[in-house]
Amino acid sequence: MKLIFVSDSFKGSLTSRRTAELLTRAAREVLGECECIAVPMADGGEGTVDAVIDALNGEIVNTTVHDPLMDRIQASYGISGNRAIIEMAAASGLTLVPEDQHDPMNTTTYGTGELILDVLDRGCRELYIAIGGSATNDGGMGCMCALGAQFLDRNGTELSGCGRDLADAAQIDLNGLDSRLSETAITVLCDVKNPLCGENGATYIFAKQKGATPDTMELLEKGMQNYRDVIRRQFGVDCDTVEGAGAAGGLGAALSVFLNAKIQSGIETVLSLIGFDDLLSGADLVITGEGRADRQSLCGKVMQGVGLHAKRKGVPVIGLCGSLGEGAEWLCDFGVTKLIALSDSAESVEDAIANAERYYFDSAVRMFREI
Repeated sequence: MKLIFVSDSFKGSLTSRRTAELLTRAAREVLGECECIAVPMADGGEGTVDAVIDALNGEIVNTTVHDPLMDRIQASYGISGNRAIIEMAAASGLTLVPEDQHDPMNTTTYGTGELILDVLDRGCRELYIAIGGSATNDGGMGCMCALGAQFLDRNGTELSGCGRDLADAAQIDLNGLDSRLSETAITVLCDVKNPLCGENGATYIFAKQKGATPDTMELLEKGMQNYRDVIRRQFGVDCDTVEGAGAAGGLGAALSVFLNAKIQSGIETVLSLIGFDDLLSGADLVITGEGRADRQSLCGKVMQGVGLHAKRKGVPVIGLCGSLGEGAEWLCDFGVTKLIALSDSAESVEDAIANAERYYFDSAVRMFREI
């Protein structure tokens, strides 16, 4: 029997790798000798670098960059051959900013640009950038500044590239962009389709969670509209019509317009990178899961992507999850044939999280006995 274990992490309790280890132990205890293939997985958000580099037997690289407030920090990314994968949150993520300093007027994606430069220095010319979890709303200006672009105000003064600079941008000069970027294929891993501006844009949908007040959001939106207009005037691209332009506070717009990056589904890109369809050949069963399955699991997440690919190959899928919320049953339309929740055995969700390994292993044993 060939089994494939491909779960997302259970935030705060189990890593993707640990779920596979527990499933392997449970399978062999119940079924005896069987082929167990562990596939660490993420959907383009947190954990994507670790999952992809683990699957590709790559290496983790550490470097020094600037965080969203321009303090020096250590950040890491992954390399496998000529290919590199970055999580922008490693340099420009919200978790890097103290809660009392959350303010997207002041934060910048400059450190993400520095990560890209380090990738270029190491000779990689195929780059994947996961852009979830940002602390920023700078339209990607900071990132581009690190790469050599200049954003000038009406007086020709260079802007630093934080959120408050959006309103002052009058001209964009790309002549200083690192020439190696023209030789680099860049793919952006992103599952949101928000435009740059408007009620569904970068500011009004995401800036509040980054610390913006209603007054701040109004200023940021006006600035973003100005930035949009400058891009449209100089480059002929309307970022309000580009799906994903508003991701990561507008970093999606900068990467696609200035670096000709392709914006693609995170989970689809990850599954392609690791060769998931090839792994499915001859498989009898796939076990997937995440901490909580609900309607959000249908928005480009691991279980949906894994289920669809397995369904096309005729391989049944079981979802072993921490808990099940409203809409989880819709995963059955995407190839997940059975859902199991650890919380059904626990006294509470808190108990399930605190004792996740025990509940996960026990649930896995019962699942394999039913099989």
